[in-house]
Amino acid sequence: MKNKRVITCALTGAVHIPSMSPYLPITIEEIIQSGVEAAEAGASVLHVHARIPETGEPTNDPELIGKIVNGIRKESNAVLCITTGGKLGSTTAERLAAIPALHPELASCNAGSFNFNVSGIAEKIMNPKYDWEIPYVEKTYDNIFTNTFKGIEEYILTMNEHNTKPEFEVYDVGMINNISYFVNKGIIKGPVYIQFVMGITGGIPATVENLVFLLNTAKNALGNFFWSVGAAGKAQFELTTVAMILGGNVRVGLEDNLYLGKGQLAKSNAETVQKIKGIAESLGYEAASPDEARKMLGINK
Repeated sequence: MKNKRVITCALTGAVHIPSMSPYLPITIEEIIQSGVEAAEAGASVLHVHARIPETGEPTNDPELIGKIVNGIRKESNAVLCITTGGKLGSTTAERLAAIPALHPELASCNAGSFNFNVSGIAEKIMNPKYDWEIPYVEKTYDNIFTNTFKGIEEYILTMNEHNTKPEFEVYDVGMINNISYFVNKGIIKGPVYIQFVMGITGGIPATVENLVFLLNTAKNALGNFFWSVGAAGKAQFELTTVAMILGGNVRVGLEDNLYLGKGQLAKSNAETVQKIKGIAESLGYEAASPDEARKMLGINK
């Protein structure tokens, strides 16, 4: 599978607000359709968040997440990665609720705490669609995305119990040491899977130099591991292209970046997948199928 690349599509997330783009999927039906279309375009993994259908506000409600998961599963063989980040400011219990309820193949596992700040979004929205939007992003100016060692261990053990592989979200270099700690403790099963998430204010900046630094640090700390890159905003396609050249995999989608290019809103998640798939093919790589992705990630359907 040397020339195969796993494309993950993060469908809606919990950061972007509906006022930023009319194309951000927010209802159950929209998220399902967007996920199916992204898989048809070449994504082998779909990263799933839920939103309250009437307002687009992020939610950890396992019932809503379950409706999205079941809807996608009826139409697609894609690997489904359930978030445990969820709505900003949620408790560990709220963030973990969907794992025992749904037994997903894959789930995000945030590898450390950091200052997660997206308050700058508020300055760009003059006429918000919903009352919750501006206060939601403004409060991140005083927000710590909390992932303590105790919390991370609870996430890992819960995922182990339900046969779910953790996708470790690494926002800064110190989080690699946190993963290494749990590897040495013996509670991480199988090869480590890391998603380097770059460019969040409070995390590591999205530069090629920093990606190489993260990669080399992880190699020294962990040895063999499977990895992918997601980058926020305009750095998305540059960093994902470099990741593929370096032997890694990629994450795109409207959770991380609402644009295809400067001033050009992406009209669907499928468009972001089509773009990165085209870049991959121009470099001689192929998009992995869902079952190929399962084999590469070491997970069972």
